[in-house]
Amino acid sequence: MGFVELLLIGVGLSMDAFAVSICKGLGMQRVNWGHSLVIALFFGGFQALMPLLGWALGSQFAVYVTPVAPWVAFALLVFVGGKMLLDAFHEDGEDEAGRSADKLDVKELFMLAIATSIDAFAVGLSFAFLQVDIVSSVAIIGVTTFALSIVGVSAGNIFGSRWERPSTIAGGAILILIGLHTLLDGLGILPF
Repeated sequence: MGFVELLLIGVGLSMDAFAVSICKGLGMQRVNWGHSLVIALFFGGFQALMPLLGWALGSQFAVYVTPVAPWVAFALLVFVGGKMLLDAFHEDGEDEAGRSADKLDVKELFMLAIATSIDAFAVGLSFAFLQVDIVSSVAIIGVTTFALSIVGVSAGNIFGSRWERPSTIAGGAILILIGLHTLLDGLGILPF
């Protein structure tokens, strides 16, 4: 598998992380580059780690992991998206949104990073059968996701600073929709 194919896989795998990064940028008053780097490191790191784990496990546990992966991603994304919606509709939602931009919730980032990288685990399983060079593969996937996550935070901030509360509502709804899409796709209900 060549560089172009691996880059396209990296871009495809990073789309969920890109969308979630936009949601994280929506809540920032202004772009905090330190927070952007932490967000990008979480998403890029997990997007690189999960195919590595999938590759390492090979097909030994695929029968057990594949059926529950969509449910896990769905539950995590709906939980975080629902929390964003509750914060937006809470009477002190604007104060909480301002405070959330000042500090990152590491537990939330951890859950989001896992939820957006579960599909990368499945790709790693396929890498084991295709005998792909795993080091270059995970490096390309991780760096691609890292870069797109920084772009996503910046793009989200451009819109979020103007429309904070509606942006938080949109961000929560997007996370829930991504979770629903992941579940329906994993169950084979969606044709695309």
